[in-house]
This record gives sequence, C-alpha cells and structure tokens, in this order.
Amino acid sequence: MIATFRPCLLKGIIDAPASKSMAHRYLIGAALSGHTCTLTGVDYSEDILASIDCLRALGADISADKDTVTVDPRRFMSVESPVLECRESGSTLRFFIPLALCLGRRVTLRGSERLLERPLTVYEELCREKGFEFYKDKNSVTLCGGLESGEYKVRGDISSQFISGLIFALVYLGGSSAIEIIPPFESRSYVDLTVSALKSFGADVAFTDENRIEIKSSEMKAFSGKIEGDFSNAAFLDAFNCIGSEIEIKNLRQDSLQGDRVYADYFDRISEGTPVLDISDCPDLGPVLFALAALKNGAVFTGTDRLRVKESDRGAAMHEELSRLGGGLVFGNNTITVPKQALSYKGEPLDGHNDHRIVMAMSVILSKTGGAISGAEAVRKSYPAFFEDIKRLGAEVNLQ
Repeated sequence: MIATFRPCLLKGIIDAPASKSMAHRYLIGAALSGHTCTLTGVDYSEDILASIDCLRALGADISADKDTVTVDPRRFMSVESPVLECRESGSTLRFFIPLALCLGRRVTLRGSERLLERPLTVYEELCREKGFEFYKDKNSVTLCGGLESGEYKVRGDISSQFISGLIFALVYLGGSSAIEIIPPFESRSYVDLTVSALKSFGADVAFTDENRIEIKSSEMKAFSGKIEGDFSNAAFLDAFNCIGSEIEIKNLRQDSLQGDRVYADYFDRISEGTPVLDISDCPDLGPVLFALAALKNGAVFTGTDRLRVKESDRGAAMHEELSRLGGGLVFGNNTITVPKQALSYKGEPLDGHNDHRIVMAMSVILSKTGGAISGAEAVRKSYPAFFEDIKRLGAEVNLQ
C-alpha cells in the first residue's frame, strides 16, 4: 500500500488507541488467572492478534465482540505439542517461550524471518544451562523443557521482554521464585507494566530492590476492565502538533506506568533547542523523535544500539529515508545525531521498511513536505486505524 500526502495540518479530538503493551499483559494475565475475564477497549493490531492466537493454541477459549475480549482459561496449558503463530510480534515470541518451557513437551513457535533474527540469547542460555531442547531456524523455534520455580539470573541490557516472559512462567508454576537482574537494567518501565497487570489478577509479584523481583505462591482471581490508552502510538499523533497541527488526544492516563509517556517532555525539549536525549528506556520512540528533530533544530540521542534489532534496523532505516529527503543521520558509539536539515520531497517514494513506526514517523514528515511512502500497511502491526484516524483529523492522504 502506498500512502501519498499533500502538505496539511490536522485538527480535532481523538482517543489514543489502546495500549498494545498493556493488552499483551492483560490477555496473558487473564489466561494465568484460572478464571473467566473480560477485557474491553482492545485494539486488534497484528501483534495483539498474535498473542490471542498463541493463547488459543495453548488451550484458552477466547471470544471477541467489537473491542471486548473474553478469556476462559479452563483448558489453558492443556494442549499436546502446540504450534504457536507469533507472526512478527517480538513481545509475543518472548512472552510465550518461557510458558512453553513449563509444559514439559515439545512446542514450536513460528514467526517471520525478521522476527527470528531478533535476539533470543537469554532463553538460549537458560535452556543450555538446564539441559532443555532449544532449536532455532529462520522461521521457528522448537523447544522442550521442564521449567521449575526457583532462582534465576537474567541480563537487563538486552530486552525487558525476557524478564516479563519469565515472570509469566513463574506465576504459572505457582511456587516461590525470584529473578535477579544483572545491571544495567534497561526499559524497567515495561517490567513495571507486567508486575502491575499481574497484580490486577491477584499475583504476588514485587520488586524487593532495584534489581530483584520475587514471585510468591498466590490465589489468582478474575479481573475485568478496560485497556488504557497507548502513549507509544499517541506520540505519533502528538508529533503533528509540534509542526502546527491542533489535535487533542484523550484516553491517556496521566498516572500511567508506560515509559513512553516521556515523549511529551522530549518533544518539548526538541522544540526548544538541540537537546541530548537518552532513549535506552524508550527505544520505540526513536523514529518519531528523529523525525521531529529533523524538522526542528536537530538533537543527539544516546542509548540507540537496541534500535538495530527492532522490526527494522530503525536507525539505518530512518537515515535512508531522511537521505531521500535531503537529510540524514550521523552514527556514533551507541549514539545517533540528527543534524539540523532542510527536508524536501524529491519525487521518489519513501520505503516503510516493513516497520510500523518508520511508516508513522515518516508520515509526520510527509504531512509537512508532501510525498509518498510505500509499505504503509505496516501500521497494522500496532495501529491499524492510523491512516483512518489522521484522515478524520484532516490529513490529506490518499491510500492505494
């Protein structure tokens, strides 16, 4: 799909889409609870559909009606030799591998080639230490193990998803366990989201110090509620405001634990000068921050190495597309500098790199310069209504 923009300003009121991060966690928490739970406000992005598919593959009965999902977990974890389809969702893959290791029988998790290129080192090392089967090829991971409650050590500098995945498994196992996180501990806010979601279902999970999480046997309970709005995707809507639009974004909790809520402060600093910003705890904001810095006075970003192993190499992808507009990025040691630059569309369509956040970030720029971007369908991964929403706000964009 090609999205073609004419220069435009947006105006109106809109609800932020439901948080993808929280939906993953509440869906899994509902399955772990042992009770029927109803979740509302669910946004059916490709990543959330992947987690729903995997829960069903493990035996959970899930029904959906509009934005409401009901999870009946009575048969959860009762399926013989399941195959889990993770599509392109890194969260899904990393959250479900430890649960699969609890089954004591062979499980296959499948996904795109790009997904299987993303690091699984923490789980590979765990399986090697425990003597579990772990085999990975370009489109799948097959494993067989007998994970047990106990003490675990996990690196904190690769992805917090490994820590969250292990928490889910240890809650399922039901005994007393602990996870010692080897610093530096990046993206802790995402682990805070996991702990918060599981507590809603009665799980006894808590940080006992900065780098230690304890999981105790607990009586799980049913929980029903609404998924909160997503700061990660709201950032792309609010970015239009930084270049002249007037959008009021609702459905965002100001007391949210989402780490990407920092975007508002970072936008202000980019608008006011040429800041140095650390994105090690909010790497998903990288593309939109680069886009705004390119449209403003530039900025320096630290903690950028993890951008290489997202849906695309996001630093390289943004450099390539900004270069097509007469700009570009400068790469250093775990840093990316966005110089001040004058961008203009040269007539050659941009490439979305099969990455939802690249497509949305470049859409912000194209609303200023005009122009086209191919592969625009990538937004389905996290924000399927993105183009529909911005058109409703006045964006002059044609989809073909």
